[in-house]
Amino acid sequence: MTFLKDSDRKQITQMLATEMSGEVNLMLFQDPSKEKCMYCAQTVELLKEVSTLDSRIKLSIYDINNSAKEAKFLGVDKVPAIVVGGKKIYNVLYYGIPAGYEFSSLLGDIIDASKGTTALSDATKEKLRGIKNPVDIKVFVTPTCPYCPQAVRMAHQFAMENSMIRSSMIEAQEFMELSSKFDVMGVPKIVINDKIGLEGAQPEEAFLQSVLDAGAYVRE
Repeated sequence: MTFLKDSDRKQITQMLATEMSGEVNLMLFQDPSKEKCMYCAQTVELLKEVSTLDSRIKLSIYDINNSAKEAKFLGVDKVPAIVVGGKKIYNVLYYGIPAGYEFSSLLGDIIDASKGTTALSDATKEKLRGIKNPVDIKVFVTPTCPYCPQAVRMAHQFAMENSMIRSSMIEAQEFMELSSKFDVMGVPKIVINDKIGLEGAQPEEAFLQSVLDAGAYVRE
């Protein structure tokens, strides 16, 4: 099974060759059991395909049943899960297959991780560096949502700029229990520290202010 058309593959390969600066590590946790993980097999195939686009993209695949220590170290508690790393491992995760519009989020993260920096404004980066308490950002998405990648990318960039921030894309339909827990009625739905809920893609300044507010307290 292939996910990318030949024309898309060529275009993406050229983009990565031009914009990537160094190696990127994609760590994929999966469960071979279809009963336990409906989209794990497709996620494995998608990531394998992505890893062929540029030799600097390194893919490691873990069976979560046999890699509990690695999963715990990276904070992975669901599958399929993707953790993004470059010169260091970032608190940037994907829970669920990054398909549809979310594929662009993955490509953007790969480029940022390869550079070790993001396109956020200098003012935003400076304020993010001031966060000293843990901040957890969950962004609920669906593959057909055209506005979701903006929210995911911004949340992931925040996490890349400060290791106190952890940011996860969560495919709402794959993780219905979580979607129900956080009252996800539409996407993107952004949940910060399990308390602050934002709906829709947020401008950088508004998103930043919500994260700064969350950084003023630790989750109970």
